[in-house]
Amino acid sequence: MIDKKVEIFRCGRALFAKKGYKDTNVAEIMKAAGFATGSFYRYYPSKDHLFMDIYNQENVALKKRIMQDVDIDAEPMLVMQELMGKNLAGMKENPILREWYNRDTFYKIERSFRETNAIENVDFVYDIYIEAVRYWQEKGRMRDDIGAEMIMAIFSALINIDFHKEEIGVRYFPEVMEHLGVFIMQGLAPQREPGNAQRA
Repeated sequence: MIDKKVEIFRCGRALFAKKGYKDTNVAEIMKAAGFATGSFYRYYPSKDHLFMDIYNQENVALKKRIMQDVDIDAEPMLVMQELMGKNLAGMKENPILREWYNRDTFYKIERSFRETNAIENVDFVYDIYIEAVRYWQEKGRMRDDIGAEMIMAIFSALINIDFHKEEIGVRYFPEVMEHLGVFIMQGLAPQREPGNAQRA
């Protein structure tokens, strides 16, 4: 027996990937799934909610793949640079995750989703990466006076600078991002006690 919600999800994912969020409608999704259009709302309150469920799944899958490819015991600065680079590349390569860059549309979708879902169901961006931060904090390789959640919020803010490329200047942007990443990681290095500082 066909699980209708699973089939709607599958067809929605295929259509969103092929046509994009704006150019895909509920009627098309239900036609592809072989169900009456009106029955969609038994499973999802709106197209926004279906899209965000699909987006969340794609996002988590990307981050799991990235985490499997990195050596968490390597230098934290290098690991975070690798994570951020692979995350940006993966989002731009995935047609569903790429919708994040259509900010006006994505803000509307996300707002609609937040209004009817618990906040923890939306704050998915770095849920997997945060385990690396906690691991480094436990090992004394990253300062622990700043919470892991706040550290990930700092990196999320850095990622959002990508939307201001033109304002910063395309010519300078890559180097600015690289410097900011280095400055953040230097600031997150374990803080030495004054008495333990090496003498010149």
